[in-house]
Amino acid sequence: MLAMNYRGPFRVRADKNKPQPEILHPEDAIVRVTRSCICGSDLHLYHGLVPDTRVGSTFGHEFVGVVEEIGSGVTNIKVGDNVLVPFNISCGKCAFCKQGLFGNCHESNPEATAIGGIFGYSHTAGGYDGGQAEYVRVPYANVGPTVIPAGMDPDDAVLLTDVVPTGYQAAEMAGIKEGDTVVVFGAGPIGIMAAKCAWFFGAARVIIIDHIEYRLEFAKNYAKAEPYNFKSLGDVVLFLKKTTDWLGADVCIDAVGCEAAGSTAQTITGRKLLLQAGSATALHWAINSVKKGGIVSIVGVYGPTGNIIPIGNVVNKGLTIRANQASVKRLLPRLIEHVQQGRLDPKGLITHRIPMEEVSDAYHIFSTKLDSCIKIVLMPPSARN
Repeated sequence: MLAMNYRGPFRVRADKNKPQPEILHPEDAIVRVTRSCICGSDLHLYHGLVPDTRVGSTFGHEFVGVVEEIGSGVTNIKVGDNVLVPFNISCGKCAFCKQGLFGNCHESNPEATAIGGIFGYSHTAGGYDGGQAEYVRVPYANVGPTVIPAGMDPDDAVLLTDVVPTGYQAAEMAGIKEGDTVVVFGAGPIGIMAAKCAWFFGAARVIIIDHIEYRLEFAKNYAKAEPYNFKSLGDVVLFLKKTTDWLGADVCIDAVGCEAAGSTAQTITGRKLLLQAGSATALHWAINSVKKGGIVSIVGVYGPTGNIIPIGNVVNKGLTIRANQASVKRLLPRLIEHVQQGRLDPKGLITHRIPMEEVSDAYHIFSTKLDSCIKIVLMPPSARN
């Protein structure tokens, strides 16, 4: 079958000879992919920043498709169903799944003490093949795959597998109250969605910080956020203090993670020399620009090793830090309703639809921010016929 094949940092290709997945457990399903996305998290893999990303891996944790085969123990979906598949691989039965922490499943990634299994990520997340392929094996098929409601656009559905729930949970974890000022660092798809969802919780002002003008303009139009280019601000923290009556923002959201620009020292130690788990610039800004007693919400991806962060400021300012992978399954009923009622337009983030055979070009476009790219959907051959 056709699948994306990772060959090392900055090297991916379309492999036409990858073996088609098979049922390995009674609760497995095989899904024929009809839409798959490239995520900013995939770029961390592509750039060689995530440990134990192995040559030959197939990325892709955002996909929808048609159920082609099910194991003997699968009862919640049937062959022929159109399903969206959360990026979390969750057993639904462990202590953490029972708490709704589907991103921290204790069974799907037994080698880890923190994160659960994730489709198409490094072996630190279980080593499961992902959805940038024609077919995917989906474990725990009674738990994750969700039948797409009749009439829902598959372009909306595919963004419900990660982007929408992650952006929504970023706002939810932030504990936004009526009248709050919210600052979102990062105007990629997750940051834009977090800014959009901040209004649902009562924000009175939403600011978004980035350094790429077309992304800021997109965020302004899509999320109705105040966009600021940090390159023109000088001291970002000083600016944010000044524009919030010198108190600081009520809430800051780090939607950037380990590849944040803006600090030479962080870039060198975190992205070049790999002395820490990525550049923590956005996290520094969030901690230092939120008000005393404020909340910092983190959905940006960082590696499993340590980062240089101002923990003393967290303590002395009395901050609350909330962070996690989105629990997609828990959020889906609410988010499906938001889409059906027209309060959210996920497909509005999509700027590029590219044949899966051109996956190498797609990664290059997304990585280098060419052609005003916000979000790419990969289209396998069967979805184009």
